[in-house]
Amino acid sequence: MRRLWDISNFVRGLRIQLRFGELSRAPLRLLRLEMYNDTVECDWMARPPDPWDSDLSPSVSGRHVSMQALEDAIAIRELLFRLLPDVETGVLRVFRPGSEGDIELIISGTVAREQLATRHFHSVAMRAKLLGLQFWLEDGNLAAMLPQIQAMDLRAEEVSAVAVEK
Repeated sequence: MRRLWDISNFVRGLRIQLRFGELSRAPLRLLRLEMYNDTVECDWMARPPDPWDSDLSPSVSGRHVSMQALEDAIAIRELLFRLLPDVETGVLRVFRPGSEGDIELIISGTVAREQLATRHFHSVAMRAKLLGLQFWLEDGNLAAMLPQIQAMDLRAEEVSAVAVEK
C-alpha cells in the first residue's frame, strides 16, 4: 500500500512542481509510470512550444522547446528520487508528436540514485548527459532518436500507472 502512496505523491508532485516550465507554460503530459522492485519507468510528452513564441523564428522556438525538455527530464529525475525513497534506478523517456501523427523518442536514459546532480555545469545538455540521459542535439534542437516508435504502441492520450510487487 505504501508504494501506491509513493506513486500518488510522485504524480501529484509532478503536476504541482512541473505544471509550468521556464520556457513553456504548457503542462507536462504523463504517458506511463511503472514501478517494479527498485526501478521506475516513466514516459511523458515534451511540452509544446509556448504560444508566445509564435513570433520567434522556428529555430529559436525549437531551441526553447529542446531546452525545456532537457530541464524537465533533469527535474523529473530529481523529483523521482526525492519522492520515491525505495527507487534506485529510473528509466526515463521523453516523446514529442511526430510529423505523421505518430510519436518520436527524443530523450531516453537510465538514471541512478547514486549519480550526483552536478549543478555547477552551466550547460543543461552537459548536466543531462552526466546524469545518464541520451539525446541528439542538432543546432540546439532535439532530433528524433529513432525513426518511428511502433514497437511501443503508445498514444499521447494514454496514461497508466502500475505498481508491481515481486
